[in-house]
Amino acid sequence: MANKMEKITSRDIDFSQWYTDVVKNAGLMDYGPVKGTMIFKPHGYAIWEQIQKFADSEFKKLEVQNVYFPLLIPEKLFLAEKEHVEGFAPELATVTKVGNKDLGENLFIRPTSEVIIADFLSREIKSYRDLPVKYNQWANVMRWEKTTRPFLRSSEFLWQEGHTFHSSKQEAKEMTLDILEVYKRIANEVLLLPVIAGRKTEKEKFAGAQETYTIESLMYDGQSLQSGTSHYFGDNFAKAFNIKFQNKEQKEENAYSSSWGISTRLIGAIIMTHSDDFGLVLPSKVAPIQVSIIAINDSDEVMNVSNDLKSKLASDYRVELDKTDKSFGFKISEAEIKGVPIRIEVGPRDLKEGVVTISRRDLRNKVQVKLDEVETYIKNQIVEHDKNLYEKALENRKNKTFKANTLEEYKTIIEKTPGFVLVPFCGEIECENDVKQKTSTNSRCIPEGVEQTKSKCFNCNKDSELMVYFARAY
Repeated sequence: MANKMEKITSRDIDFSQWYTDVVKNAGLMDYGPVKGTMIFKPHGYAIWEQIQKFADSEFKKLEVQNVYFPLLIPEKLFLAEKEHVEGFAPELATVTKVGNKDLGENLFIRPTSEVIIADFLSREIKSYRDLPVKYNQWANVMRWEKTTRPFLRSSEFLWQEGHTFHSSKQEAKEMTLDILEVYKRIANEVLLLPVIAGRKTEKEKFAGAQETYTIESLMYDGQSLQSGTSHYFGDNFAKAFNIKFQNKEQKEENAYSSSWGISTRLIGAIIMTHSDDFGLVLPSKVAPIQVSIIAINDSDEVMNVSNDLKSKLASDYRVELDKTDKSFGFKISEAEIKGVPIRIEVGPRDLKEGVVTISRRDLRNKVQVKLDEVETYIKNQIVEHDKNLYEKALENRKNKTFKANTLEEYKTIIEKTPGFVLVPFCGEIECENDVKQKTSTNSRCIPEGVEQTKSKCFNCNKDSELMVYFARAY
């Protein structure tokens, strides 16, 4: 844990280096011994725990049950869904030996669990009475990435993956969209990320899915980050894995499925959206420490007041009283770098006046507050802190959202001010491949709430009926 502010590069000078500096200085992670892996330190993992709590309670409202499936998937099982395999083939890590003995069959470390869950359910589901099945697992997965960055893209990462099977297309589609709404709520209300939601293009949809829905957030530097996806499979996986049920008319029918996930890349989204040149800035709902109490000295008076404040606030907030023997200045720096939303400084001079000094992380201010008003003040300031984070993120998105009608206009915008660019698009995979080759950017989503008008594709000039956001993305 560092306490020197100069160790954090300015985000306007070198955004990539700034991100690494914040992640390391805030004590969120360290690098694992294998390339692309990472060690979650307590402060980083605690943020994930808070995200888990919110997501898990929302899933349970939709009657989703938590399960856990094995890490290893036999090759023959994985090959059952051709499109799915092709989507993941370049990223698969394979186990071939135990000790010196060849296994005889390759075992894949799961990049996702559709196939192993579908195989299991092919034996479990026999009748419409067995449906719906709504499973979720909190797990790790492995996708061997070429370029890695902490939280945003690591070879091994933590996530939740939901997998549901239903007796009708409508029910499976409704589940897909219900989860999209859950993800929107988590992003907007908990993580304070003003996301754009919509459907992925044919090129960008999940391998094996009929439709993929996404929430896309815009980082401080104008690059997009896919922050959660929900997939409607129709009966694709049911066909591949023979998941059939007898319907109410006693006829055999394929089950219809959805899958959906959010991952620890959300921690990266929080950092790149809210943090500043002084370190981490965290939404209060996911901050491991919401209120930090820092005593100037360990005199009886100062410690008594500090302990009293902690006991009063602890029923409503995650409160830490820093009792380490670090210097007062170091403690303040540490609370700031770690993104603690509210900091209370307790010192003998203030106590003579019957006050303490309170700082809000987003404003980096100092306000003297009477002791008997501290609880009310903090209650209001936590709300204001979060409101300000959301509004700043929304303002950044608004300032970096554009429209273009031609590839030339699009390229000019992307090169000058990266952001979301709404363009008329034909939707064809070949055309999107061409855009990616020419601009190193891709589509983010066909946004909900935006009128889909007829036009000419911004790249190939064919007839277009889609308005699509394109952007540079992490």
